[in-house]
Amino acid sequence: MQHSDPYIEVAVAMPVFGTYTYAVPPEMTGDIEAGKRVMVPFGSRRLTGYVLGPDTRDAGEDIKAVDDVIDDETPVFPAEMIPFFRWIADYYMHPIGEVISEALPGGINPAEYAVYHLTEAGEKAMQEPGTPAAESEILRVLKDTPCRQATLCRKTGENISHSLLQKMVRRGWIEKEQKLHRPAVRTRTERCAEIACENIPENHLSEQKCRILSHLQETGQTPVRALKEILPTAAAHIRELAKQGYVRLRQQEVYRDPFGDPVTPDTPPRLTAEQQQVMREVIDAMQSGFCAYLLAGVTGSGKTEVYMQLAAAALERNRTALILVPEIALISEIERRFRARFGACVAVLHSGLSAGQRFDQWMRIARGAAPVVIGARSAVFAPLSSPGLIIVDEEHDTSYKQEGRLHYNARDMAVVRAKLSDAAAVLGSATPSVQSVYNVAAGKFRELNLTRRIRRQAMPEVQVVDLRQHKERKGHRRFFTPELDAEIRSTLTRGEQVLLFLNRRGFASYPVCAQCGEALKCRHCDVTLTLHKKANTYKCHMCGYFRAAASKCDTCGSASIKQLGMGTEKIEEAVRALYPEARMARMDRDTINRRGTLLKILKDLREQKIDILIGTQMVAKGHDFPNITLVGIICADLSLSFPDFRAGEMTFQVLAQVAGRAGRGTAPGKVVLQTYSPDHFAIESAQAQDFMAFYNREIKFRKSLQYPPFARMTQLKISGRDKTKTRQQAEDLGRLCQQLQKSENGNFRSVQILGPIESPVTRIAGRYRWQILLKSQSADAVKGLLRRLVADNPSLFAAREVHTAIDVDPFFMM
Repeated sequence: MQHSDPYIEVAVAMPVFGTYTYAVPPEMTGDIEAGKRVMVPFGSRRLTGYVLGPDTRDAGEDIKAVDDVIDDETPVFPAEMIPFFRWIADYYMHPIGEVISEALPGGINPAEYAVYHLTEAGEKAMQEPGTPAAESEILRVLKDTPCRQATLCRKTGENISHSLLQKMVRRGWIEKEQKLHRPAVRTRTERCAEIACENIPENHLSEQKCRILSHLQETGQTPVRALKEILPTAAAHIRELAKQGYVRLRQQEVYRDPFGDPVTPDTPPRLTAEQQQVMREVIDAMQSGFCAYLLAGVTGSGKTEVYMQLAAAALERNRTALILVPEIALISEIERRFRARFGACVAVLHSGLSAGQRFDQWMRIARGAAPVVIGARSAVFAPLSSPGLIIVDEEHDTSYKQEGRLHYNARDMAVVRAKLSDAAAVLGSATPSVQSVYNVAAGKFRELNLTRRIRRQAMPEVQVVDLRQHKERKGHRRFFTPELDAEIRSTLTRGEQVLLFLNRRGFASYPVCAQCGEALKCRHCDVTLTLHKKANTYKCHMCGYFRAAASKCDTCGSASIKQLGMGTEKIEEAVRALYPEARMARMDRDTINRRGTLLKILKDLREQKIDILIGTQMVAKGHDFPNITLVGIICADLSLSFPDFRAGEMTFQVLAQVAGRAGRGTAPGKVVLQTYSPDHFAIESAQAQDFMAFYNREIKFRKSLQYPPFARMTQLKISGRDKTKTRQQAEDLGRLCQQLQKSENGNFRSVQILGPIESPVTRIAGRYRWQILLKSQSADAVKGLLRRLVADNPSLFAAREVHTAIDVDPFFMM
């Protein structure tokens, strides 16, 4: 809806809290509406702003006017999403302008930059002997050509500060000119030709031109690119036909297609009685307003088919549907199934798309051309109008938690968006999170169950093998107990497939010097490097730093490095040695980073061109491999030792999920689970595949220690390149938190303050890390203390040298 109001409320794409009032020039009155982007003056600069609607606040005097409207017809997000953005900004304590910027595709906003010019006064200053050397060098560079600050730094070889340039501007030696960058990502267009008049005297035209005209009469508007495939010289002929008035040329918008091969349409199968019951309950809620459901369905119970038929029900009611999945690796499979059912009305949103593809998909959704959206966590921001159904598949997965400028949990935000849209929210998992099961018990969610596999297959038998009893095994056999080895050989003999799971990639996770005993560590992080044998490098899994595999010990210079620890590469090497006849593949982040690799692995697995698949946790999520009858878990204990109160929960979930890959076809499945902790209740519950047994023990532990869901937590993350300054800011923040906690009004005394303390990983990417944890049974108390802290000490949260981030409901405590 377009605005005729004299003032509008605008959120600017800057780290500033609050919104701003701008005047609407009369000539822009019909062009401005909520959800569109505008260019606005902000201090001495021009910034991108987002129109939130008319502003009824007291405008006061000297209100600045909007400079320009960026979006022509379609807003980049619907007005109904604005309450959602306001909720995010409030809950996660993040500036609303940056919330919207985080939601939108990257690279679409124009940006202003400064260019510096030499003045006549500056030329004279160059000749004066008293001009400082740094200023003289800047003037010398600007004499040749105007430059940006970064260019000046590069050409002079010095770190030129903004304050120095401003001082030179005030002296009149240089001038500062503001220029506007075009957006890096824009709509793609291509030239198209179409017939411009009916009566064309073809007897006066060449054979080639007649051929082009005949094709255009048959097909209508056609890209020049396509005509050149028919006739290589078509471009020149079309230009002449356009001059003669026989053909009209125009720029036509084209989508950058992210989809692969076309898919064969399918028809909905008959649902089981349990699936039908789930459908009835959710559809009833879809008609009456918001309701949140936890769909607990065992692996192979047909949750995806339920999702598709619920999406069809939403479309029948003129509503839209959003389906979130935790990993890009899962999107390709679920996307193909949805496209087979819904065709061209499906859009995808995830970080694996190119910037142009993501923008095109976003605009397809915003224009209403794609009412079904599938994506990873960032798709929770999809510009859907009137969503009637929001699904979060594998809702327990920690991948829904975003770490970055805006810390958010897409699962929680999906439920909020559903509530604001009067939609049904369905959170599905075979291993639900403790938080979601607690929400069912508290009456916040309703529970739905799928207790049987779709083809009535039995759940796989799980055999636990105690690795402590097999310490004597050496070489490649130390990874495979006799029990696992025998099952692998038996499975291969039957012509069935094996899945081997180890949640650690690389070859050796702990390379250590044989001479002095020092580990090889990352130069920028306080973590050990991992050897990636195929790439012939040591890599840091935190910051991406790498060094040659031939590197020597940093401490003593010895070239003798012992490759301790294990990863999927080492398991791959062992499999090749022990089972040389087997065809194998490895599926982890290292092997699927090239486009198309993941699809090829999944296709080869379906076509039984792979006998043994080795993988990390990405093989445990949502994939359906009917011929896999054996799952071997190489070591089940890797996540149990994490310094995180959720370590047991994460271990149970990943073990139960990977176990669920076995026996989904006609043949029964088996799981061999190797562990050093066979008596841990997470391992015992995974063996029994009994989530409630795990939950009943875990929830008592959480309650006794007042961990979520019995308390609310917020983490202050302090990081900086200077070790001393980072520690000082952490201590300052800790002292201020303590002062607020003891303040006279007493509202914050229920908040427990843990820290400041160095993070378990004390340095990542060259930045030293500290943290403070605020914990209370009252979410309002934690939020109130933080609001006071930010309001009273804005400089501590805006400092450039030391960064302080607020992480509400933190997941990663490392």
